[in-house]
Amino acid sequence: MSDISLDRAAAPRPMPKPGILEIAAYVPGKSKVEGIEHPLKLSANENILGSSEKAREAFAGAFDKLQMYPDGQSNELRDAIADHFGLERERLIMGCGSDEIFHLLCQTFLEAGDNVVQGEYGFGAYAISARACQAEPRFAKEPNYRIDVDEMLKLVDARTRIVFVANPGNPTGTWLSGEEIRRLHAALPPSVILCLDGAYAEFCSDPRFEDGLSMVREFENVVVTRTFSKLHGLAALRVGWGYMTAEMASAMDRIRLPFNVNIPAQLAAKAALADEDFQRRSLDLVEQWRPWLTQQLGGLGLEPVPSAANFVLVGFPKTPGRTAKDAEAFLSARGLIIRYVGSYGLPDHIRITIGREADNRAIVEALAEFMKGPAA
Repeated sequence: MSDISLDRAAAPRPMPKPGILEIAAYVPGKSKVEGIEHPLKLSANENILGSSEKAREAFAGAFDKLQMYPDGQSNELRDAIADHFGLERERLIMGCGSDEIFHLLCQTFLEAGDNVVQGEYGFGAYAISARACQAEPRFAKEPNYRIDVDEMLKLVDARTRIVFVANPGNPTGTWLSGEEIRRLHAALPPSVILCLDGAYAEFCSDPRFEDGLSMVREFENVVVTRTFSKLHGLAALRVGWGYMTAEMASAMDRIRLPFNVNIPAQLAAKAALADEDFQRRSLDLVEQWRPWLTQQLGGLGLEPVPSAANFVLVGFPKTPGRTAKDAEAFLSARGLIIRYVGSYGLPDHIRITIGREADNRAIVEALAEFMKGPAA
């Protein structure tokens, strides 16, 4: 037995690492409205068409496997992704959503006192993962709601280890061309990882856009992440993946928790990837209604931000009774759930997921009524 005598009454209680309690917990958008049984949810950029029928059938096929542990390497899904995108399987890592990839990246490459750089409106998961590693998140200004390469580079120093760029961005919907991404990368030291978050990459059809996958083969410090949550409509199952050098993937895989992607998720994701018809219909819907919604919102005197994703960020006046927060409450009372993005540093904006025709028209009609109503 140990000869250490403990005064249990005087012993300190367990305390989190410095900085942990300073992290602002991520707050998701609303999904319910009190008193309304079936509200229209356009707050989370979910696929309004649901998910692929093939994916649902594959999910159902997992019912007799619930007692089993999943394949810890997600081998069949890994092979399907490698074949679909023409990638090397040893450069892939699977995650419980792309969020886990960001966390693994920070855990593997950050030490206390390091820093990461992201846009001021960037996804909250980047900063949460950095702070959990006692690293400093730095937020570059985004003029016109858009990542600015030079503003990002101003914040890079000798302790910078990761630069996060969501392309297209969330909640802004704006994007950088391949030329801009490559200019950013060219100015970074080889020791700094450029992580390109492609959660919405499929929705950007501009020929100047580059998803970054080819850059991973060219450079040793580029990581690309993707998700099955948006285009494929599998947000509930939490499936994401990252593409990087084999050495980086191997290092991150050593701290990845075993069995992180469950069996139903692996099966559904593999089936969803093969259902190109569902993907095409999902993309066509966004391509058709995103410009219409943008034009209609602008016609109401609002300020929609040009988007390359499956949502539109909309600016409101500061006039009492006409603010973004007022609009959220007005729409919510009518069973229309959108996302107020004050927590992203955008207190004058809401974000609206592109819906079906009736959904989009309902939003526009309600906002037209809101803008005509008496100001407070």
